[in-house]
Order: sequence, then structure tokens, then C-alpha cells
Amino acid sequence: MTSASASAPTGPRGLDLERLRGHLDAARPGLVSGALSGRLIEGGRSNLTYEITDGTARWVVRRPPLGHVLATAHDMRREHRVIAALHPTAVPVPEPVLLCEDESVLGAPFYVMEYVDGVPYRTAGQLAALGPERTRRAVLSLVDTLVELHAVDPGAVGLGDFGRPEGFLDRQLRRWGKQLAASRGRELAGIDELHGALGRALPDPPAPTVVHGDFRLDNVLIGASPSGTDTIRAVLDWEMSTLGDPLTDLGLLVMYSSDLGLTESPVSTTSGAPGHPTPAELVERYAARSGRDTGAIAWYTAFAWFKLAVILEGIHYRYTLGQTVGAGFDRIGELVPVFIEHGLTTLKDLQEG
Repeated sequence: MTSASASAPTGPRGLDLERLRGHLDAARPGLVSGALSGRLIEGGRSNLTYEITDGTARWVVRRPPLGHVLATAHDMRREHRVIAALHPTAVPVPEPVLLCEDESVLGAPFYVMEYVDGVPYRTAGQLAALGPERTRRAVLSLVDTLVELHAVDPGAVGLGDFGRPEGFLDRQLRRWGKQLAASRGRELAGIDELHGALGRALPDPPAPTVVHGDFRLDNVLIGASPSGTDTIRAVLDWEMSTLGDPLTDLGLLVMYSSDLGLTESPVSTTSGAPGHPTPAELVERYAARSGRDTGAIAWYTAFAWFKLAVILEGIHYRYTLGQTVGAGFDRIGELVPVFIEHGLTTLKDLQEG
């Protein structure tokens, strides 16, 4: 004999479908028309992302990692707030459905948003499948979307208090310096030199904007527009968004569009795809469309190299302690000096220029 509870749908860890359905029915009556099923969307690096469906419609649920409720609870409110503010603008973001801060439902705060069809292109090989012309248009449209984001008036969309833009770059440098200190497990030639040089050469920042914080090709979904052409259908992963220096977003995009000079790497950039615009083309397009002075972009790119070196060193440090699970972690450590060298070279080019 099958009981009602035994036949209730079960979902992946962190997603209690029965409790979720009860909450959705109470908060948004009529939204869900059938039994829910769900799956974890792979590829997330921090917060957990699930696709859910009632057999007719689909939605996405975002929640903090399991066991880290307090540390990331604020992220859910923050992410939901920024996509709710940006949805009426020209920036493509999923439509928010609801935010739930009642931890009794899923064990942590979470939010639900619409499901958007599209592909996150993570590697040059995946992007190459589009062909040179489509690849070029896709990457250039990424720049155009960044321009749209940085054109949003934070105050006009209710994000005037979304961050502390004063002293943003200095705080960022200090933050990542502390992250580096917390991951010190070996000597890293040049990293202190790079950190110090960045601090001595802080540029005068432009007017603050909403910044994404991790703006790159695999954090957007590309799909067909009504006319059949490729378009950016949604920008995802807003957990690092704030008010700050818009050129930090551009510097990171330039870094991820640069050639690492490695034949194989667990950290991939998309630059090797045929048709991919050069970093200089991306900067030129951003400058022309935004009207911002990008003369100091080498500093922002060097900072991006430094930040990724620190992140990778943290991963390598945890690997040496036996705290990582999966393939590829054994090769992360050898990448860190490559990122440091790119940062030093980029900053040297700025100083010599």
C-alpha cells in the first residue's frame, strides 16, 4: 500500500519539492498546475541552482550551498533585489517570481525566477561550434550588454544604496590581499610585487555604476531572438554584484578573453575560438558605446589576473589539505604562476605606456 507521503515527489538535496509546492501555492496561488519535479543545474560555483517544472511551465530556484546558510543568506536577498530592479531595464535578466526568507521551507532563504532557454558557452571549443561570424557577434553582444548594465541609473531603479562605491578599488585590493594571506601555503614569486604595484597605481575611478562582479561569457545565456539571430537572453549569477567601478567588469572580461598561452588548462578562456574578437576590440567597442575613458584598462586587467591568481591559489591550498573532490584540482596549482606573470606583464605595459 502506498501512502500519500511515500508518493510525494522527492527532489535533489537541498530542494524539498513538497514544501516548495506548498509555499508556492500559498504565495502565488495558481502558479503551479501539477506535481513538481526538479534537478540540480550543474556548473554553479557557489549558490545552488535548480530547474523545476510542473510538466507545463519551468522555473529556476536559487539557494545557498548546503551547510552555509548564515554566510550566504544575504546573497539570496541581494541577487533577488538586483534582478528585480534590472528586469524592467534593457539588461536581460530572468523575471523574478518570489523571494522566500522563511528557512523552514528549504532550510535556507531562496528565490524563484523564470526559466530562460539559452546556452552558457564555457570553453573555446563550445564557442567554436557557432562558427567565426556567430562567435564574433556573440562576444561583441556581451560587450553591448555590459554597456547597457553600466548605463542603468542605480537610484532610478532603487539600487542607490546597493553598495559603497567610495574607496571601492582600495577595498577590493585589501580584500583580495587578505584572501591571499589566508591561502599561503607556499612561496609564490611575484604575487606580492603585483599586489603592491596595483596599490601604488590605483587609477581615478569613473562614476560608480551597478557592477556584475563576474561578467563573462559563461555567466550569460545565449539563444535565438525572434528574428532567429543569436542574442544574450539572460545575464546570470549576480551574487557578487554591487555599486562600484564599472571598469572592473571590463577588465575581467578582457582577462577571460585573453590567451593563457597554455595548450590545456582546467581554467579556460574563450579566446581560441575562431572569430573571437581581440581584447583590444572589446575595449574599443566598450569605450565607443559607453563614452567612458578606458585608458587605464591595463590596471583593471592586471587586477583581474591578480584576483584570479588568488582564487586559484585558494583552490590549490584546499587541494593540498585534501579538502577538494573531483578531477582537475591537481593541476590548478601550476596555473597560479601563469596568472601572476600575466598580471605583472600587463601592469608593466601600463607603466611603460
